Amino acid sequence: MGMTIAEKIIAAAAGVENVKPGDIHTVTLDRMMSNDGTTHLTIDMYNQQLKHPMIADSKKLVFIVDHNVPADNPKTAASHKKMRDFAREHHIDFWEGKGVCHQIMMENYVCPGELIFGADSHTCTYGALGAFGTGVGCTDFLYGMVTGTSWVLVPETVKFNLTGKLRDGVYARDLMLHIIGKIGANGVNYQVMEFTGEGAKTLSVNDRMVLCNLAVEAGAKSAVFEADEIALKWLEERGRKPKHVFQSDPDAVYFNEYTFDLSEVQPIVAKPDFVDDVIPASEACGISIDEAFLGSCNNGRIDEMRVAARLLKGRKVHPHVRFLIVPASNEVYLQALEEGLIETFMESGAIVMNANCSVCWGSCQGVIGENEVLISTGTRNFKGRAGHPSSKVYLGSAATVTASAIKGAIATEDQL
Repeated sequence: MGMTIAEKIIAAAAGVENVKPGDIHTVTLDRMMSNDGTTHLTIDMYNQQLKHPMIADSKKLVFIVDHNVPADNPKTAASHKKMRDFAREHHIDFWEGKGVCHQIMMENYVCPGELIFGADSHTCTYGALGAFGTGVGCTDFLYGMVTGTSWVLVPETVKFNLTGKLRDGVYARDLMLHIIGKIGANGVNYQVMEFTGEGAKTLSVNDRMVLCNLAVEAGAKSAVFEADEIALKWLEERGRKPKHVFQSDPDAVYFNEYTFDLSEVQPIVAKPDFVDDVIPASEACGISIDEAFLGSCNNGRIDEMRVAARLLKGRKVHPHVRFLIVPASNEVYLQALEEGLIETFMESGAIVMNANCSVCWGSCQGVIGENEVLISTGTRNFKGRAGHPSSKVYLGSAATVTASAIKGAIATEDQL
């Protein structure tokens, strides 16, 4: 019986020839990433609960401060200092103020064929390069940190066959919100979403990151694309080589299969308070907003910055709207500077922030108040996600968010 991409990665990490869904295997981890959301807890357990603390391989570890940066209060500062000191003591790669963890990992570390644990649910982003990335809690992260291994219950794989091509004015984020709306927030619980087909080959690495990143919002354990010529060229430009380039076997067994025609997708908005409660963006048009956010590990890359700048050029942000634009990394920020995009943002009246999780996380920047309405390119729109429990968060593409910031109400780019 053949295997899927995800199954082949797990088999390689386990040192066995074949795996099948439901098997439990001990795997050697290629990389482990932890951010300031929980790293301080992991460090406390390491220092206080282990009789003989040790790190299996510090070269595989990456610590990234991205959720509350710069520190917004003494408690946060103490947490950051704990990370900083521990990383220095144990020679762990440490990033602070450089961007969102998943963007940093994709820009600098992730390679096809790797099995990566991250102490953050959106670690599935790494499947855009043909890796198996999955989120874990700090206890599982600690075990991986001290042993270099972990256990994996082999998940079933669901095939998402993509056909056609996205129309102008429709983006990968619209596609993924559309998919989540169709299959539901529990549609692929503890399963792998494998994106394939001729339509998949039309998507850039950025687009693939968008799809894989949001897979967890449909309950997925991970998500993956085949590392094709597009992915390998992107990787080569960054001076990295794949560990393995896997393809699913023709006789691989899938739990389920879906087909989506990209040409039929339209701009989408997810309504409060659930990511799978989606409607065509046209049906949400006219809903007044107080704030707009462009950024996050899902939609804060240079492609989205260019979309926003194109729409903002010669226009102004609505006087009643706060529009926060937050590049996903300093690399993105510098490229936006070089292309003149930041100048366009500033001239329009937008607020440009340092690279971090920002409004998506709803803790340190752009927090929204009682009954306020936000339209966001963030990952989630749960009640209270970005501020007061009575506030409302809509999710949309970079184009929809930017058009809404200009209009003062939810709008699509064709309405400008």
